[in-house]
Amino acid sequence: MSTAQKSKSKVKQAKAITLKGSTEIVTDFFKFAVNAILYHRNVYPTDDFQMVKKYGQVVLLTQDLGLEKYIETVLSQVKGEHPIFEWLNSGTITQLVIAIVARESKITLERWVFDINLTLPPQPTEEDPKPAPIPPKPEAEIQAEIRAIIKQIISSNTFLPTLQEPTYFTVLAYTNENPSSVTPDANTPALWIESDSMAIEQGKTQQVRLKSFDTKIHKIDAMVEYRHGN
Repeated sequence: MSTAQKSKSKVKQAKAITLKGSTEIVTDFFKFAVNAILYHRNVYPTDDFQMVKKYGQVVLLTQDLGLEKYIETVLSQVKGEHPIFEWLNSGTITQLVIAIVARESKITLERWVFDINLTLPPQPTEEDPKPAPIPPKPEAEIQAEIRAIIKQIISSNTFLPTLQEPTYFTVLAYTNENPSSVTPDANTPALWIESDSMAIEQGKTQQVRLKSFDTKIHKIDAMVEYRHGN
C-alpha cells in the first residue's frame, strides 16, 4: 500500500494598498524627487548631498540641515500629519509644483509639475455593505514606475537648458481652492500663503512630459516646463 502526499504550494498575493500606505509612498517619492531636482539642476551645491540607496538605485539626499527640515515640514503638511492639512488623504491637493526662480531677476526658469489624482477606496453602503476593494498592485511594479521618473530627473541636464545664474526654489501646492506657496527659509517653519502660479512668460515656454506612477489610489503625472530664449 502506498500513500500519496499532496504538496502544498504557497502563492504570495499582493496586498491591497491602504489610503495611508499610498500617502506614505507618494510623500516618500516627493522627498526624493525634490532632492533630485535641487541637485541635478544645481539649485544647491553638489557637496550638500549624499548618496543613498532607494528604489533599487542610488539617489541623493541633502545634508543641509535647514533644507532637510524645510522639505520634511512641507511634506508632513502635504501628507496630513498636521491637523489642518489633510491634503493627500482627502484629495484636496491636485498639483504640487517645484518652481525654480532666478535669484536676482525673480524670473521663473522652470516648473516641475506633479499632478495628483486620488481614487478613494469604496466605502460600505446600505446597498453594498462589503464593496470590493481596489485591486492590489505589486510594490515592485510601483517602485519601477517611480524609478523611471527619478531617472528622467537625473538625466534632465541632457534636455534642459543650463541654468546660468543663481537660483532658489519655491513649492506651490494647488488645492481645490487656490494655489499656495512656500519659500524655503531655514529659520522659520513652512507656512502656506496664497500665491500666483509663478508661470513662465507666454511664448517662452517648452514642456517635456515625464512618466507617471500609480498606486491604485494615488496617480502622479509628471511634467517639466522651462523657459527658453532671452
